[in-house]
Amino acid sequence: MLLIECPWCGERDQTEFTCHGEAHIVRPKNPDELTDEQWGDYVFFRSNPKGLHKERWVHDHGCRRWFNVVRHTHTDIVYGSYKPGEPAPEVSEEALKGGKK
Repeated sequence: MLLIECPWCGERDQTEFTCHGEAHIVRPKNPDELTDEQWGDYVFFRSNPKGLHKERWVHDHGCRRWFNVVRHTHTDIVYGSYKPGEPAPEVSEEALKGGKK
C-alpha cells in the first residue's frame, strides 16, 4: 500500500488519489504561434524518468484539491508532497541510497 500525504488532509491511502502526470509543465505563452510539431510536443511528450519525478495529484476522495508529489518511479517511494506554488521538498542523496523517505 502506498501512502500519500495530502498537504491539507494528511496521510491517506493511495486509493483516495489520482495521479495526473508530470508537474510543472508550463503552457506556451503564444500557442497560436506554435507549429503542429511544437504543440504536439507540449501536449503529448513528458520526461518519464526512472528515478525522482515531480507529479500532479488530486485528492479525489477527500478535499478534491490539487497538489504535487515527489515520487521515485522505480521504488515507488513518496519523498514528499507540496501545494502548488510551493517549492518541492529536497531529497538527500542519503535518502535515495537508503531507499527510504
